Amino acid sequence: MDYQDARDRLWSAVLERDEYAAVAMVFAMLDDGVSAEDLLLDVIAPTQKKVGVEWAVNRLTVAQEHAATAINDRVIAALAHHRASRPVAHAGRVTVACVDGEWHALPARLLAEVLRLRGWQVDFLGAQVPTPHLVAHVHHHGPDAVALSSSIPTQLPTAHAAITASQAAGAPVLVGGAAFGVDGRYAYQLGANAWAPDARGAAELLSKGVSAVPTAATHQPIDDLPHLADQEYTMVHRTTSQLVKETVAQLADRFPAMRTYDELQLQRTSEDIAHIVDYLATALYVDDDDLFTGFIAWTAEILEARGVPADSLGPALDLLAEQLTDFPRSQRLLEAARSALSDDSRPTENTPMA
Repeated sequence: MDYQDARDRLWSAVLERDEYAAVAMVFAMLDDGVSAEDLLLDVIAPTQKKVGVEWAVNRLTVAQEHAATAINDRVIAALAHHRASRPVAHAGRVTVACVDGEWHALPARLLAEVLRLRGWQVDFLGAQVPTPHLVAHVHHHGPDAVALSSSIPTQLPTAHAAITASQAAGAPVLVGGAAFGVDGRYAYQLGANAWAPDARGAAELLSKGVSAVPTAATHQPIDDLPHLADQEYTMVHRTTSQLVKETVAQLADRFPAMRTYDELQLQRTSEDIAHIVDYLATALYVDDDDLFTGFIAWTAEILEARGVPADSLGPALDLLAEQLTDFPRSQRLLEAARSALSDDSRPTENTPMA
């Protein structure tokens, strides 16, 4: 079945902030025989993805993006409680959660509802679940598996801790979301038991059984990532505030247009630089140039969409390099990013988004 018309109608309702029209359209399709799972994954999920894309190219404001996401979340909730989609649990128990610091809960919510439809008892813990609370839940309820979601790569160190702790508590861990890479490369690097590119894939993996791998209580990040022994990640992560402050203080000398910025523009500049440092630290954590250069290329596109010259990124990268002269991996990453900018590189649809 072609769902494009349904997506178009849901998109119109979302733009008009008409929750009732959105719910009515979904219920009408359900009554016409469209499965709840198809509605979740072939209508609602693509519509939510479009929300993110439209925000990124500056065609939606932050407020509009939040309103649209809230409506999609309410549609999912209404669908979950519709009598025609009420499931019976028989497959097992799964805990679904977002890693600590991850506020984008809708992908995890979609997975939770798909699993319920397929007969799983699901404990959906929502956004930003602190690892100690996740582990306490695993100890108390003993799920057959933990499904962790993260869309932002800067949460990978936190995800690593959650994966290791959940495994030590006896639960195999399935991960998903843009943070783990389009091919799941970071999932496997961080020791997850399994990775799935989408909710259907995750449900299929769980139906086959995700094998647990015994994890010692003393397991440390360096056991999976030997390059962390150089301490570059730790040093950059711990000095983030100082790096941002020093870069902002000197940037106007390298990028004169900044001298005319008002207070709000200066605040946004500081936030942009903080994101750059966060991504630099994360790239150091997984030792991956592509993660950092992809983010820089995506940032260049976002800045241009908002009327800010992308060449403003070059001086910021230079200033960070000058502060990190004794850090060879950081120098490599910053040079790769500068080369990407000079080559006028642009992000692909798989570039991680902030």
